[in-house]
Amino acid sequence: MVMAGFRDFLKSGHTPTLFAAFFYLMFSFVIWVMNGAMAPFISEQFHLSAAQKGMLLSIPIVAGAIMRFPLGLLAQYVGRKTATLVELCLITFTMAFGYFFVHSYDDLLKMALLLGVAGASFGVAMSLGSGWYPPKYKGLAMGLVGAGNSGTALAALLAPPLAQAYGWQAVYGIAAVASLLPMAVVLLLAKEPPDRDEHASMKEHLACLREGDGWVFSLIYVVTFGGFIGIVTFLPTYYYDQFGVSKVQAGQLTMLAALMGALVRVAGGWISDHWGGVNTLTVVLVVVAFALVGVGLSSGSLVLTTLLLILCFAALGAGNGALFQLVPLRWPTSTAVAGSMIGEIGALGGGTVPAMMGQVKQHFGSFLWGFVVIALFSLLMLAIMRQMQVRWTRTWAEKGGRARSM
Repeated sequence: MVMAGFRDFLKSGHTPTLFAAFFYLMFSFVIWVMNGAMAPFISEQFHLSAAQKGMLLSIPIVAGAIMRFPLGLLAQYVGRKTATLVELCLITFTMAFGYFFVHSYDDLLKMALLLGVAGASFGVAMSLGSGWYPPKYKGLAMGLVGAGNSGTALAALLAPPLAQAYGWQAVYGIAAVASLLPMAVVLLLAKEPPDRDEHASMKEHLACLREGDGWVFSLIYVVTFGGFIGIVTFLPTYYYDQFGVSKVQAGQLTMLAALMGALVRVAGGWISDHWGGVNTLTVVLVVVAFALVGVGLSSGSLVLTTLLLILCFAALGAGNGALFQLVPLRWPTSTAVAGSMIGEIGALGGGTVPAMMGQVKQHFGSFLWGFVVIALFSLLMLAIMRQMQVRWTRTWAEKGGRARSM
């Protein structure tokens, strides 16, 4: 029954474009978090303080969030496939800049800013991949494309051993050459979707933030997606500094958590369809809060820390899927626009995580209070969501956050 439904899904759209969008997003995520994966190498060469490391890792996340809207605007005028190819060309330029021109900490900050172009890919990739599919299958298509955030795990797995073998700066050069592969995949496999992409001005994007629900959804996404991208960028540094593991081992341990978060995203959407997005997010926010406090308190145990981080990232991944099960229910006629704005706020929030962790470590000598702050914010969003859901279930959702039966 499930396989038959999946075959119907594949027949209803254009599978090569779906794969191209996934591959493009996966490669973009590899590039977006590359500095995080190589942070132990970079900080060793430039003798960076905890605060400097945090700043270096935060800039790509914030820049990626800010660049999402301009890339989406470009896609409206030149098409999603063309915008994808333009962004991949910019990524190639960024990698070439990193290989040839980074010689100081100031150069690293410029490089970090340029890396933001990779983080701008999310909205265009989603629209490109799901554009061939009818409304009843768009959620599944977006979930499959969204699994491209597994690129964070790939970066953590591949970048450190390459940096150890050839030098961290050479990894930028390798990535510049590797960018030709997603370009070829998009050029040869992707076809511009026939659906009308939602044309929206900045005013329309900001419209959902004039409503309380828009802010609640955005701030929950700060926990789930912002927490995912912010913590995964910071984790190689945490493992290396806190436990003294090798730089390659720090990447491998980070990969375990990142891969769990990426894989569970699709399952989170499926669970939310059946159990309700509010119910799913309730469990997610509680698990995230307690897991992160546990991580902060278990700083003497590498095994316990890793197990708690895997649990935390599983919850974060499920939370990302759950939140975007609710978005089309709340904004059925402007899903893409609302989702884009929520995604931008979530990514901006994630950009504060490495910087905050660096400042906490520098001023208090421990990462504990950084984890506690994120945990408390998660519980605050849980309390606000449970209060708001009383009205939600009277207006646009069934009990627990399920879709209303027609």
